[in-house]
Amino acid sequence: MKPYLPNPHYLEFRGQPRLLIGSGEHYGAVLNADFDYVPYIETLAHHDLNQVRIFSGTYRERPGDFGIATNTLAPLPGHFICPWVEAAPETFDLTQFNPAYFARLKDFLRRASAAEIAVELVLFCFWYSPDFWTHSPMHPARSLQGIGPTDKELVYTLGDNPLLPVQEAFVRKIVAEVNEFDNVYFEVCNEPYSRHDHTFYLDWQHHIAEVIAEMERGLPNKHLVAINYHNRTFCIPEVHPAVSILNFHYALPEAVKSNRHFNRPIADDETGFQGQTAAPYRKEAWNFFFAGGAVFSHLDYGFTCEYPDGSAPLAGNTPGYGGDDLRQQLVFLRHFLEENQVWRLRPANELFAQIFGTLPGQALCDPGKTYLLYFPENSPGRAVALWLPVGEFHLEWVNPTGCRITHTETITNPGAFLRLITPDCADDLALKMTRL
Repeated sequence: MKPYLPNPHYLEFRGQPRLLIGSGEHYGAVLNADFDYVPYIETLAHHDLNQVRIFSGTYRERPGDFGIATNTLAPLPGHFICPWVEAAPETFDLTQFNPAYFARLKDFLRRASAAEIAVELVLFCFWYSPDFWTHSPMHPARSLQGIGPTDKELVYTLGDNPLLPVQEAFVRKIVAEVNEFDNVYFEVCNEPYSRHDHTFYLDWQHHIAEVIAEMERGLPNKHLVAINYHNRTFCIPEVHPAVSILNFHYALPEAVKSNRHFNRPIADDETGFQGQTAAPYRKEAWNFFFAGGAVFSHLDYGFTCEYPDGSAPLAGNTPGYGGDDLRQQLVFLRHFLEENQVWRLRPANELFAQIFGTLPGQALCDPGKTYLLYFPENSPGRAVALWLPVGEFHLEWVNPTGCRITHTETITNPGAFLRLITPDCADDLALKMTRL
């Protein structure tokens, strides 16, 4: 996997430009011994989804954290598969790596590779409270070595940090172990901005990215590195040369627009907290890709240890959604954009004739040839005004919920200003316009 050189806002996977779209479990597929990832990967492959996200095992959660009743990232006692050897119950030797962990990781990657699924391998994670840090195998109370800070805010620092050599050794080990796989990219740390001081541990994150790059100089294959910059949107001040993918959680279109000048693929790396229906996550995906995004990784709570095929009923407190309907809608979006070669298009919201400063949707175009528009809030008979060249256009109206074209027509634009009336088909709507 590498940036797509003709348009570096997108990725190339196995010789072809690709959008990466996933709808996956809560990142514990490898570290949780109770999770059967074989039917999980089969379900993703059945839906033609092509991206998943997994945590490395330096971080884990406990049952019930964040209101998640059946959390794959929270293995039961005795069922945690750790990257380091467990020398005694819940005591880990940070000088000895666990062969069983790396065998399981590589088997997961191998099966994902066969299904042409890209895997984001997350190396570290923010400690949301002191209890989360206490639960890590790197905590001094959980290791034979007893090294490192008890203060969670000092774990991801440079300088006088006795854990830094442990972290570096772990990164080098995991980078070496997965080097053979072309379907992997690394994320340094999940949600480091949760510290709320706007530092994001960036010096430490950049150092880890450099460790990856240095390690791969002596290896046959090179892999991309991502940094998770913020929730929703943020104007990134600078991007380290070793960083290739810019990750956001719960991303707004503004996250893409504000950082497009870096010429990197931008990812909506996690979704959630918008209820237990498909609609808000489907709309988030369409909005994000029509703004120029490259990767969408939905957090799908339909996958649990009991239901690794994604058919789990959602518990009352589950902070998101998962189901076959959304998976089908996401892959329909991927196919729609890839068939229209989205990497040949550019964001084009200037097409909309704004009313009172608001935009009715998102737009992409190949000027004078192809125009793709998305309206997240449609209503029957809605009028839309567009700035377009003079000429004849073939229109295809698309229903993102039903995953189908609902109406086609040919119209003539006699001047620069074209007024359209949207059909009555769905609460969100897409349109492809081809100039004849």
